[in-house]
Amino acid sequence: MTDTKPTLPERPYFSSGPCAKPPVWTPEKLDPASLGRSHRSGIGKARLAYCIDLMRELLELPDTHRIGIVPGSDTGAYEMAMWTMLGARPVTTLAWESFGEGWVTDAVKQLKLDPTVMKADYGDIPNLSQVDWSNDVLFTWNGTTSGVRVPNGDWIADDREGLSFADATSAVFAQTIPWDKIDVATFSWQKALGGEGGHGVLILGPRAVERLESYTPTWPLPKVFRLTKGGKLIEGIFKGETINTPSMLAVEDAIVSLEWAKKIGGASAMKARADANAAALNAIVEARHWLGHLVEKPAIRSNTSVCLTVKNADAGFIKQFAKLLEDQDAAYDIAGYRDAPPGLRIWCGSTVDTADIEALGPWLDWAYGLLTA
Repeated sequence: MTDTKPTLPERPYFSSGPCAKPPVWTPEKLDPASLGRSHRSGIGKARLAYCIDLMRELLELPDTHRIGIVPGSDTGAYEMAMWTMLGARPVTTLAWESFGEGWVTDAVKQLKLDPTVMKADYGDIPNLSQVDWSNDVLFTWNGTTSGVRVPNGDWIADDREGLSFADATSAVFAQTIPWDKIDVATFSWQKALGGEGGHGVLILGPRAVERLESYTPTWPLPKVFRLTKGGKLIEGIFKGETINTPSMLAVEDAIVSLEWAKKIGGASAMKARADANAAALNAIVEARHWLGHLVEKPAIRSNTSVCLTVKNADAGFIKQFAKLLEDQDAAYDIAGYRDAPPGLRIWCGSTVDTADIEALGPWLDWAYGLLTA
């Protein structure tokens, strides 16, 4: 088995961020007209606004919600929301993977809010029915480093007093987000769109805007976090007038991905592709006794950042496993996150082709056989 090598995936890009480019992507598809121009020029503003309009259309975002491009990737967008809106009410933080843990750290050590902390081990999720919605609530919709997602939005109270803050960076364009349940959402282009890093997207519902215009935090805010002026939301941020200078090359790259997504059928088609990829990977797992899912419950298992266990594998074994496949150009960047239990993490978002997931199975056999011979 180890002497015969299987057919290579056509595109062995399985990283969970930055993720695979769309199948049609080439550098020639980038429109150069805005490059070398000010982002405040007519063309710069137009391209930024066009990018925002495409995101709104594909996310099926209601007119009640604003969408803006901000600095610092998903992390910057989420911290911007935390630092500008928290402190008005008690806070509950939910964590079942490393990024959720990061928001706990910010709330406890940086903002010193003394939040209620609800945690679960990697592969599981806290009891969502126990969340107190008189509090502001911070959570990841899909935990990129654990592969755990919330099953739906039913647990988010319609009559909530607090705000819901969803880190949705590996969920948007792949999972259904009930926008009436979400007051704040963040993501970055580098995940489900296969875009470039460094830029975040901030979505604000009307209750979040009300908070921003009625509450001033006690701590100082750096310039790149300021969303209001004179007690009013800076509306230009949500029309393409970014807080700091964006990379127009990254914007054009995101537009290529968004136009591709629109052409294939929009949000429903993207979700269908991710579901098909996750199903193909699940078939691979079920056919092998030495592979398993870190997330045992299908209802909370991600269809994007799918995390796998390998029988009797430690961190050293996984490192060798991933390197073997990378050296063969069979799979790039599939070792699990450094803080997660040792295992594999395979991106199944819509920019990956199902045929490449299917081609990965024999290569997993090849590497496992070589290391356990």
